[in-house]
Amino acid sequence: MQVKYRIKGIRAITYTALFAAIIFIGISVLRIPIPALVGRPFVHFGNSLTVLAILILGGRLGAIAGAIGLGGFDLLNGYAATSWLTVLEVIIMALVVSGMVHFFHDNDRTGNVIIISVVAGITKVFTSYFSSLITALMYGTTFKAAVVASFLSLPATVINSISTVIIVPILYFAVKDIVYRSIR
Repeated sequence: MQVKYRIKGIRAITYTALFAAIIFIGISVLRIPIPALVGRPFVHFGNSLTVLAILILGGRLGAIAGAIGLGGFDLLNGYAATSWLTVLEVIIMALVVSGMVHFFHDNDRTGNVIIISVVAGITKVFTSYFSSLITALMYGTTFKAAVVASFLSLPATVINSISTVIIVPILYFAVKDIVYRSIR
């Protein structure tokens, strides 16, 4: 399951930019807003595509693609004040997913990809909770109110996490051979 081929040079830049663009488009094209007490969350495919980028490109390049795609979206769409939290979430996701990839060593079993997707979804729920908590505190909310409001703001994240569990294995097995063949 580890990245089979190290992407270097211009290919690394190209694939990272390609995934960043795909992530940006994935979050821009389909946005379903969900009412929340903290922030303006919405359902989108950006998180799923970020996990896919981490699986295909590896932790470092996948994190860069996710940070550019998700962070860039935030900067350009009214979320600039909290875009640093999005980038931090991407870095944490890259560390967790990369750790899971290394744990499963060198195998591409469907079950392992599903497990990684589930762990990625759970990680997203926790990072979004803490991101919402920090956002609420930045707005001047008391700590107790921020804890409750952050918890009540999780429905969009839970839906995004469930979609990650479904979408990542499907796209991973559809895309990985194409990407690895072009790298060889």
